[in-house]
Amino acid sequence: MTTVIDGKQAAASVIEAVKAAAAVLESEAGVKTGLAVVIVGDDPASHAYVNSKSKMAKECGFKSVQHTLPAETTQEELARLVASLNDDPSIHGILVQLPLPKHLNSDAIIQSIRPEKDVDGLHVVNAGKLATGDLETGLISCTPAGAML
Repeated sequence: MTTVIDGKQAAASVIEAVKAAAAVLESEAGVKTGLAVVIVGDDPASHAYVNSKSKMAKECGFKSVQHTLPAETTQEELARLVASLNDDPSIHGILVQLPLPKHLNSDAIIQSIRPEKDVDGLHVVNAGKLATGDLETGLISCTPAGAML
């Protein structure tokens, strides 16, 4: 027997749940969820994707901050930005848009994001938790999370 999944309806229910949870967190704890998105370079597809992420974050009631860096950004400059976002208590999640320009070491940057702020779930801690079935304490990347839903 075949089950047809209504992806638009499933997405809408997830968005509504996130909006409600963000509103409760803000009203009960006084915490506005903060998301920082970092993009390096001028890839049009990446910019479109990042813009949609930022728009959705705002729609869900998050504080959304976008850092757009030139393609010439150095490894050290990007690492400093990620470190500052790690240390910023108003930022709860960090997304570094991939791919990064070829001269940058993507893995080093992704692994420098604190696991608890790694929204993409790419840090080895979060990937390991997903691989071992620990769905309670790790952050799950959007693609596996969507498949699981």
